[in-house]
Amino acid sequence: MLDLDPPEGADFAVVVRAARLVQRALEDAGLAGAVKTSGSKGVHVVVPVGGASFEDVAAATRALAARTERLDPELATTAYIKEDRHGRVFVDSTRSGQSTIVAAYSPRIRPGLPVSAPVGWDALDDVSPGDFTVTSAADRFPAAWADLLPEPQELPADLVAEGHTIPIARVAAMHEGKRRKRAAEREATGEG
Repeated sequence: MLDLDPPEGADFAVVVRAARLVQRALEDAGLAGAVKTSGSKGVHVVVPVGGASFEDVAAATRALAARTERLDPELATTAYIKEDRHGRVFVDSTRSGQSTIVAAYSPRIRPGLPVSAPVGWDALDDVSPGDFTVTSAADRFPAAWADLLPEPQELPADLVAEGHTIPIARVAAMHEGKRRKRAAEREATGEG
């Protein structure tokens, strides 16, 4: 699963453009996924897989995020630290296997009570998260989530291998945060 988070103040079209990059990265890898609104400001791209270990799924997800970023680094980023995103859509690869995501059809505690909505790739350009709320969602869902999900797929070996060379974003961010804190402390004390 890739979670696409827009930069502060960006409209949904920016997230849709990033989702199209993910779609292209998936196709280039020989994979297919399904997309749904997150029920907030972003989208989730879900890729059913079978026969892979947690470590390999996480690695493949990191590689897909990196490939998405390489397709348009002005639009998409894998920078886990918000200050390093510089107005780009965050392609979050850290959700696979170790975090929760909001389930399809789940309402979110946000203004208007939006619902995480399955959306076909062909309809993605024509929706916004506000289209799906607890009062309007039943009439607005373009498709059933189960119908949009592809069958489980085997992960390509090259994708998994690439992903195993990419540091885990949360761990890398933790180390970078500590490094920045030490540098700031040295600068503040004149040791730098």
